[in-house]
Amino acid sequence: MKRYPLIADHGLVGDLQTAALVSDEGVVDWFAAPRFDSPGVFAALLDHDRGGYFRLSVDGPDVTVKQLYYPDTALLVTRFLSADGVGELIDWMPPDRTGRPTDDHAILRVMRCTRGTVTFTLECRPRFGFGSNPHDTHVDGRTATFRAPGVTAFLQTNVPLEQNGRYDVHGRLTLTEGNMAGASFTVTGPDAPVPPLPDAQEVEAALWDAVDFWQKWVRRARYRGRWPDMVHRSAITLKLLTYLPTGAPIAAATLGLPEFVGGERNWDYRYTWIRDGALAVRALLDLGFVEEAAAFTGWLTERVTERAGAPSAGGRPLQIMYRVDGDPWLPEEILSDFEGYRGSAPVRVGNGAADQLQLDIYGEALYALAQGRGLDPQPTYRGWKAVAALLDWLATSWDSPDEGIWETRGGQRDFTFSRVMSWVAFDRGLRLAEEFGRPAALDTWRTARDEIFTQIMHRGWSERRRALVQYFGGDVLDASLLLIPRAGLLNPTDPAWLSTLDAIERGLVHDSLVHRYDPGASPDGLRGAEGTFSLCTFLYVDALARAGRVRQARFTFEKMLTYANHVGLFAEEIGPSGEQLGNFPQAFTHLSLIMAATTLDEVLDRMSPA
Repeated sequence: MKRYPLIADHGLVGDLQTAALVSDEGVVDWFAAPRFDSPGVFAALLDHDRGGYFRLSVDGPDVTVKQLYYPDTALLVTRFLSADGVGELIDWMPPDRTGRPTDDHAILRVMRCTRGTVTFTLECRPRFGFGSNPHDTHVDGRTATFRAPGVTAFLQTNVPLEQNGRYDVHGRLTLTEGNMAGASFTVTGPDAPVPPLPDAQEVEAALWDAVDFWQKWVRRARYRGRWPDMVHRSAITLKLLTYLPTGAPIAAATLGLPEFVGGERNWDYRYTWIRDGALAVRALLDLGFVEEAAAFTGWLTERVTERAGAPSAGGRPLQIMYRVDGDPWLPEEILSDFEGYRGSAPVRVGNGAADQLQLDIYGEALYALAQGRGLDPQPTYRGWKAVAALLDWLATSWDSPDEGIWETRGGQRDFTFSRVMSWVAFDRGLRLAEEFGRPAALDTWRTARDEIFTQIMHRGWSERRRALVQYFGGDVLDASLLLIPRAGLLNPTDPAWLSTLDAIERGLVHDSLVHRYDPGASPDGLRGAEGTFSLCTFLYVDALARAGRVRQARFTFEKMLTYANHVGLFAEEIGPSGEQLGNFPQAFTHLSLIMAATTLDEVLDRMSPA
């Protein structure tokens, strides 16, 4: 077992309330329960010795491993191939259908021998509360019970179990061709009774039930373009990263995975960002997943209305991120005992950027509500009052420095992208008010929209760069501005935009991969470098396609797809050697892949002869 497998050497399984990572060695080295944002039960990916893991592997010097998803599902298959035999491990979590929060979450694992003879080794080492909560372990036949304060877990398996020290269990089982065995790890509430042992028929029924669930869901997609496998995998990933009880998507399944190995750029992404969710609405609607898009716009409307008349500290109507249930409390702490992935410390839990002023989120919120306007006949009276109050607040606040989209910790600036999305907020708000005939300070909003546009084109423009730049008065380029043509601020073939696109290509694009900005030219308050930002590469494809640079757009897109891992997943960034970096898998990357694919398909279809 590797102490720290590559970030890319993992697949994702989940039940729509939480998720787990399984390495290509059959090790569950990340699992938080009962929710995405709960403390880790298995977190060896952040500290091999203290984090805990659940390993089911076939050992041997000549064993090679292949991992794949069962087609159009979230069931992960890991195959162990050797001269003596071939073993197969299938991992999944039964998907939630109720939409009600629960403490009960199970990882199901089926072992099979498809040729010859194989011996599976089992090691189960849970560590509750990131290892801070000691637990009692009891083995009784085929069941191991782990009890910690506030939580209980059960391991049930055909593998003969032995207790290993105070906290852990292990075992070995040899299978011959045609034989199978199972294991389930279930996390539940305190003092829960031992569940009945499932028989083989129940496990098989659960497996095919999960297959049917995912394949039926994927069949709802209306995508008929050129890259169905990657687009469907991205859609499944977005679904896995969405908390079904509220419809809120998280940014990524993990925390603490570094943007630069050994560096300090290690964040907790298990929360719902307004901007990520807003852009996910467009991606989901493009694929025809109306229910999922409507669920997030409903969650977003709740966040807008709950602060109407009672804004947060600082008088802001929205926070940039929330927990999946809408809780705004996200204090940032450091797991001081954890060494971090390959020594990448500190390991942060919570996110101190939650209190930052990022004015672009108001544009993304209005963008999402405008995109989803067809999901409801018309906004409610209370909902519209809250939206109008938000825009009234923004009319007095947009001309302020902020921390910007990238959540830099180097101080506030007049970020151009924040102005772009403030323009979007007023533009979409005006459209909604006029479409639905709702009362609004139309003259105030229109004046603000027009002043912002003028300010962007004058103060955000660098004559030296011949481009719109990251912040007013500077010369630093910023890939977030690649959203300008999609947002509608400038026509995608406007000379000013094409000149900006050329400058971004010269300054931020390296062999088709795109940096979000240059930290050396624009210090962000953090040490170390970072990789290219996969979201920005897909935004670059989208912008190229809209600008009519179709051959270049397709080449960049196809090349970027080759950086996906072995099961089609992307982290946040691509490192200098092509390795995946940052939290994994990253929703932003996958939703932007969908956006780029649908835009590129539309342009290519228009170019094709009738």
